[in-house]
Amino acid sequence: MLFWRTRQGAGILLIVVATISFAVLDTVTKLGVKLAPVMMLLWGRYVFQAVVTFVMRFPAQRAGLLRTPNPRFQLLRGVLLLITSTCSFVGLQYLPVGEFTAMVMLAPLAATAMAAWILKNYVSPRRWLLMAAGLGGVLLVVRPGGQVFSWALLFPVVMVTAYGWFQVLTSRLSGEENPYTTQFYTGLVGALLMCPVVYFYWDNTALLAHWGVFLLIGFLGTFGHLLLIRAYQRASAPVLTPYLYAQIAFATLLGWLVFDHVPDALAWLGIAVIAASGVGNAVLSSQEASRPRGAGATPAGAE
Repeated sequence: MLFWRTRQGAGILLIVVATISFAVLDTVTKLGVKLAPVMMLLWGRYVFQAVVTFVMRFPAQRAGLLRTPNPRFQLLRGVLLLITSTCSFVGLQYLPVGEFTAMVMLAPLAATAMAAWILKNYVSPRRWLLMAAGLGGVLLVVRPGGQVFSWALLFPVVMVTAYGWFQVLTSRLSGEENPYTTQFYTGLVGALLMCPVVYFYWDNTALLAHWGVFLLIGFLGTFGHLLLIRAYQRASAPVLTPYLYAQIAFATLLGWLVFDHVPDALAWLGIAVIAASGVGNAVLSSQEASRPRGAGATPAGAE
């Protein structure tokens, strides 16, 4: 019990609760898109984040909440996360929650490859092998003739790419921004960009009949990201990243409980390979972060 009272233990607990929040978010979203226009749900998710973050943090930070040395970074980061959310909300209409989550969990590995390409970060051969294994796991999940092989696979592919760039950008500029300022601007950018789009999909009847779904989606997305902020304030990324893959288990469990969907045998194998490669990548990050400075080149991190 004492472990959970330490900073590292608290960080791990927060990251696990965040993965539960995101798994429930995906499940509620898959249900919600049958009740209301998906663009309205997206708009509501970002409006909720912007408003709640402002209300929670402005009394403490005042003008500091709005102050950013990187306005273009905040705009680009918000756009990338909006693309990620759009692919998630739309893709979940057609794909099972568990398999979709597993494929999206390739994002940290994709971010490693992107950082090697753009930031010229060193990537060890073992990391490249892990990336290849993760891709092999995805091919097992999405193989022709499998349960999820369809045109809708385009959504997780675009999502992984956008979220990979999102992570590279966040990693590149980490330490320069207050995390709550970033949380606020991410919600604000998404809300503002969705305002002209949602006009064409607005449905008063759906909003009045299912307002609870709008609030729940907004709450789960905002709550999950706030938990991530709190977790990374208490423990390092190499310690926490392996626990992010618990989201695959929670999403698969919810897919079974809510939608009565169970992955087939090869899909289970693919999910296990993706999770193992992701955890392996995080373990390598932990090992390399613990080396003294000068012991080797700095690896590309997932966060």
